[in-house]
Amino acid sequence: MEFGKVTEEQLPLVDFTLPPDPQLTIDTLKAATPKKALEVHVGCAKWGRKEWLGQIYPEKTKDANFLDEYIKHFDSIELNATFYQVYGPAAIEKWKIKAEKNPNFRFCPKFPQNISHIKRLKNAREVTTQFYEGIMAFGELLGPLFLQLGDNYTPKSLPDLELYLKDLPRDVPVFVEVRHKDWFAVPTVRTELFDMLKSLNIGAVITDATGRRDCVHMELPTPHAFIRFVGNGLHPTDRTRIDEWVQRIKQWQGQGLQSLWFFMHQHDETHSPVQCDYVIEQLNKHLGIDLMRPKFINKNAVLF
Repeated sequence: MEFGKVTEEQLPLVDFTLPPDPQLTIDTLKAATPKKALEVHVGCAKWGRKEWLGQIYPEKTKDANFLDEYIKHFDSIELNATFYQVYGPAAIEKWKIKAEKNPNFRFCPKFPQNISHIKRLKNAREVTTQFYEGIMAFGELLGPLFLQLGDNYTPKSLPDLELYLKDLPRDVPVFVEVRHKDWFAVPTVRTELFDMLKSLNIGAVITDATGRRDCVHMELPTPHAFIRFVGNGLHPTDRTRIDEWVQRIKQWQGQGLQSLWFFMHQHDETHSPVQCDYVIEQLNKHLGIDLMRPKFINKNAVLF
């Protein structure tokens, strides 16, 4: 992922401190229906990473078997594959069958770019129906969906966004990611956006990228957190950032958070399994949970 990338020389100048929770988040968590336990999932964005051969995948693993290996290490995936192509039920069923070996596994499909970036949510009902018809084949392994809007999708299109979201099925959770700076920089726009999402019971993606601190908005319109963390190749700041996130999530857990979806991104995805392992280790320690951790072929890979 290149979003929010800065040079290594710029890293020491970045203030990575997480902002305080806005009032909407405080109110959302306070009003949440109590659950027995926080549901937590941690994963990556793609399973087809050749960089992981010899790290978590056996050296001679074929491309067709990457998903078989991925599910041995993680319990979820931010499924970017669906951004580039609308898959029918037959293709989805093949992935589901592979993943059923890990019954806790969840797929979190990304809305196709044809909907979000090409049609820009207009006249998109037919392709949206095709998208949903495909992903519903995941059955009980289907997690929340996320709709990413491009950098040039401005607040002027808020009415289109609201109209599109109102027309979506209600039986699958959806999170929305916005990127244009005016969504965050203009207070009235920010309030209108997140209030609208809350009224529709739609979640908001929080993207923690080094060069776009405005996207770390900390707004939770629903009692569910979907966090896209963009690391910097095992730079020391990655670990301190993760530590702060774990403490904030622990705080949210005590306030009523119901589910956490934490997905790791790197500008060089070689390092994603190592970073995920540290996230899971710390979440297990501080949240009192027992998530499966990645199993490394090369033990030295886990060293920062």
